[in-house]
Amino acid sequence: MAQNTRPKKPRKRAIIGGVDTHADTHHAAVTLTNGGRIADAEFPTTHTGYQQLVAWMSEFGRLRSVGIEGTGSYGAGLSRHLCGLGVPVVEVNRPDRRQRRLKGKSDPLDAYAAADTVRAGWDTAATRALPKAGTGIVEAIRVLHTVRASAVKARTATINELRAVLVTAPAGLRDQLRELNPTALISACVRLRPGRQLADPEHASRYALRALARRYQTLTTDITAIEDQLHPLVRQACPGLLDIHGVGYETAAQLLITIGDNPDRIHTEAAFAALCGVAPIPASSGKTTRHRLSRGGDRQANRALYLIVCSRLASNAATRAYRDRRRTQGLSNPEIIRCLKRYLAREIYKALTSTNTQPEDLVTAA
Repeated sequence: MAQNTRPKKPRKRAIIGGVDTHADTHHAAVTLTNGGRIADAEFPTTHTGYQQLVAWMSEFGRLRSVGIEGTGSYGAGLSRHLCGLGVPVVEVNRPDRRQRRLKGKSDPLDAYAAADTVRAGWDTAATRALPKAGTGIVEAIRVLHTVRASAVKARTATINELRAVLVTAPAGLRDQLRELNPTALISACVRLRPGRQLADPEHASRYALRALARRYQTLTTDITAIEDQLHPLVRQACPGLLDIHGVGYETAAQLLITIGDNPDRIHTEAAFAALCGVAPIPASSGKTTRHRLSRGGDRQANRALYLIVCSRLASNAATRAYRDRRRTQGLSNPEIIRCLKRYLAREIYKALTSTNTQPEDLVTAA
C-alpha cells in the first residue's frame, strides 16, 4: 500500500472520500468539506484492503460520505463494506472525455474528482445517485439472471452455427435436415452417426452437427435448471409485479435488477422512468413543440418495458384502443409505444415500491 505522508488531524473534522475503482486496486482520496485536498493512497481490492482504506480515511477526521466510481462493478465490494459500516456511499459517474482532455487523467485525479462530486451535490440529497445495496434477494436474482442470459445467448449462437454448417454440408445430408423445425433438427442431429474417416467432408459434417446439437441440449438443460431457481425468487421478491398484465419472469427479473435491493434510492416514478430511458426529452424549437427519444438509462430495462408493451398490444383490447385513438391524433407507432412505455414505467414503479400494489390498467393510467 503506497500512501502520502500526512499529519494526523482532529477526528471531529468532517471529511469526504473519493475512490477510483479498478479490478485489483482502488485509489482513494480525502478532501475537506470546503474542497481542500488532503491526501490520496492506493489499496488492494481485498477485505483487508477495504479495512485499511476505511481506517486510513478515518485518520483525517469524521468520514461524512464516500463517492465511488462503478458501484455496480469494480466498486461493488467496497460499497457493500462501507454500507455495512454505516458510511454513506454515493455513486459517481466517470468524468466525461471533454473534462479529461482539459484536466488530464490519472487515478489520483479521478479519486479527487469523485470526492468533489459528492461535495458539490451534498446539499441536494434527494437527487444524489445512491448505489444499489447488493445484499438481498435482488442481487441473487441478478447473478442467476446474468448466467441465464449468457446461456441463452450461447444457445442462439449454437443453433445459428448449426444452420451455417448445414448450409455447406453435402447435398444428401442437407436435403435430409433442411426442412426440419428447430426441435426436430436438434433431435435428428443428435442421432447422426459419423464414420471414423473424418477426412471425408460428409463424416466431418455429421460429427460437427452432432457436437453442436449436443451443446444445444446441454445449454437448454442449464437454462431450465436456472429458471427453476430464478422464478421462485422473482415471485418472492415482488409478487405484485408478476400480476401486471404482460409482465413475465424474465422482464420482471430485469426490472427488479434495475431498481435494486433498495428501491427507496429511486425517489419518484419520474426518476425511475429516466433510469429506464423512457422519460421524454424536450426537443422543441421555434413553433415546433416535440419530444425526442431518450437514448440514456438502462437499456435492458428499456427493452423489458418494450416487450411488455408489445405483449399488451397483442393481447389487451384496451391498449389497442388507446393505440388507435392516438393514431387519429397523428402519432406514429414508435411515438405511441414511447407513450405506453412511459405510462407503464409509472405502473411498474408503484409495484416495485409497494408490497400491496394492485395492478392497474395501463390505459387507465394513460
